[in-house]
Amino acid sequence: MTESLIPIAPDLDEPLEILVACHGRMAAQLETLDRLVRWLPEHGADEDARRAATNVMRYFDTAAVNHHRDEEEDVFPLLLERCPPAARMRIRKLVAWVKDDHRALESAWAELRAFLTDIAEGRQAVLDADEVANFSAHYLNHIDREDNELFPFAVNVLTADDLKQLSKSMRARRTTTRAG
Repeated sequence: MTESLIPIAPDLDEPLEILVACHGRMAAQLETLDRLVRWLPEHGADEDARRAATNVMRYFDTAAVNHHRDEEEDVFPLLLERCPPAARMRIRKLVAWVKDDHRALESAWAELRAFLTDIAEGRQAVLDADEVANFSAHYLNHIDREDNELFPFAVNVLTADDLKQLSKSMRARRTTTRAG
């Protein structure tokens, strides 16, 4: 293995690795939100704050949406199909929890996004620290469950053909997103 100073992201031929890497990017965006909360009182909605708000919105409006769709439309049906009988109830409950949590995260994002839009457009220089902390904690808990329960299970049950199909679907989704 060659070491590099520049992190090498997995490509779409490695769909589960892409989904896990996406969690790292989500966590980085959550850190940006936390820095933005601390930045605004002193600097207001300056150029850095507007750019940070815009970048966070772009990420959660596109990449996070694609991530949720990847899971719900592609990964979950395959997991439920491949699930051995002994694990079926546990995995069904986990998948149901993740889907419900996606809706809760999307709702929380919609509320937070309204404030970020105002910051991105220079109209507001306040971001509720508790709201950001709650959103971040919620997302990090979600990521933790997926990384420690869902994806390890997927690695063990999905076939090479399943992974190829996931890659194809993820590639198509991202092509459609860019084109649309």
